[in-house]
Amino acid sequence: MTAAGATGLLVVTAVPAEADAVRAGLVDATVTVAPVGVGPAVAGAATARLLVLAEAAGHPYRAVVSAGVAGGFAGQAGVGDTVLGTASIAADLGAESPDGFIPVDELGMPPALLGGGSVMPADPQLLAALRAALPAATAGPILTVSTVTGTALSTDELRRRHPAAVAEAMEGYGVAVAAAQAGLPFAELRTISNPVGPRDRDAWRLHEALAALTEAAAALH
Repeated sequence: MTAAGATGLLVVTAVPAEADAVRAGLVDATVTVAPVGVGPAVAGAATARLLVLAEAAGHPYRAVVSAGVAGGFAGQAGVGDTVLGTASIAADLGAESPDGFIPVDELGMPPALLGGGSVMPADPQLLAALRAALPAATAGPILTVSTVTGTALSTDELRRRHPAAVAEAMEGYGVAVAAAQAGLPFAELRTISNPVGPRDRDAWRLHEALAALTEAAAALH
């Protein structure tokens, strides 16, 4: 539930370059953009702190969006495309076993200890508004990983476990958990800088992805 009197939208990115790209495209002055760090742990902790400080100051946020660049899965999203997360999934949170990876949800822990589980769905209304504003965007699950995928073997394994996934990033799940703990709507917006697969920095197109992020930022209000 959105806090009473909440007005502003909080948009969190991993790094300042992403924050600058978002700010460059904003049309709503009430949107706050903050770079919070790389990876789900620091992103979740920093987002939670921003939410608490805003609430304590009497100016709570009404929703949270995780935004930035990402790797796209071949056949789902190409370089320069915009993607919207229908859910943010902690793709490497769980346990290895001789029979393969076991998601944390299936390890037999009490539900209360799992937070929201390994899958954090986007808020339906917030996602619908973003899809209406960005009709060319591809919608689907976005994976959150602590280690960027860099081999064909690990790419194939992720695609086997998450065949509908459109992209891979490093912060969405952590931000989603912080938003859920605060009772706020959450969504994830990404633009694609590279394909998920064998690591090849020469194939990354950060300039194109950041330009696409600036264009997409007009939908954030």
